[in-house]
Amino acid sequence: MRLGVLDVGSNTVHLLVVDAHHGAHPWPAHSEKVVLRLAEQIGPDGALTEAGADGLVRAVDAARASATRLGSDDLLAFATSAVRDATNAAEVLARVREATGVRLEVLSGADEARMTFLAVRRWFGWSAGRLLALDIGGGSLEIAAGIDEDPDVAVSLPLGAGRLTRDRLRIDPDGAEPPPAGAVAELREYVDGLLDPVVEKMAEVGWERPVATSKTFRTLARLAGAAPSGAGLWARRSLTRDGLRQVLGFVRHIPPRHLSELEGVSVGRAHQLLAGAVVAEAVLRRLDVPALDICPWALREGVILRQLDRLTER
Repeated sequence: MRLGVLDVGSNTVHLLVVDAHHGAHPWPAHSEKVVLRLAEQIGPDGALTEAGADGLVRAVDAARASATRLGSDDLLAFATSAVRDATNAAEVLARVREATGVRLEVLSGADEARMTFLAVRRWFGWSAGRLLALDIGGGSLEIAAGIDEDPDVAVSLPLGAGRLTRDRLRIDPDGAEPPPAGAVAELREYVDGLLDPVVEKMAEVGWERPVATSKTFRTLARLAGAAPSGAGLWARRSLTRDGLRQVLGFVRHIPPRHLSELEGVSVGRAHQLLAGAVVAEAVLRRLDVPALDICPWALREGVILRQLDRLTER
């Protein structure tokens, strides 16, 4: 069957159309995305701005039209932290449904962590043993660990790269100067504080193979020397803690408007790179992870796999 998956994330609205059936590798047939950076369009009152809501309606309507044109049998549409945390989420969701006919399911942070973990488990298989899965999005950080397809522990923290860029570093994407050292130090202290209870919880679970997903981790791995995207889906990619520290050491001194000049750094997310690196370094340091593998599958694939499982059960 042909499935369309519409992921309304904190940075992008991404439509992925795949041909898939239970027990088979989901093969992408089409992919399109619009960069909205919804995590950065939350006003002082906590509400998604009018401009942000307008852009979301347009992006969802365009994605729906593409999925229909491509013959999708179903469209699985979901939203993550930017919409979930907005104080006007109900109004925005109703407006999207009325204007486009698409009903967005809002995933909880724990559900994000669980479905991302499922994708990682299916990618690496049972031979990976107990897995630790990390994902840094635009609005939140997800951490999950366990031996089965459903993790023993799944947590979500408001430590997304976009959220921290907006609220803590207050970086202008076109800024000519890097943020002051004091702001970076304060961010590290803030991240460590939110990680404290999670570190204790994760220490009780344990793992054999740490893995990371998400654009943020892929970009950091590329800057640390991992294979470029052109090497293909099957190329093995990893990120060491020492390599990550080196990346953090130089990106913190680069003005935001010049970060996109680095190989593998996208223009739309360049100014979020520093916040993402701070979170990644803190997680690896606090969980004592010397190195991790990069998984090409993440939340979208987890949603697809879960839907295929449900259809088979029926």
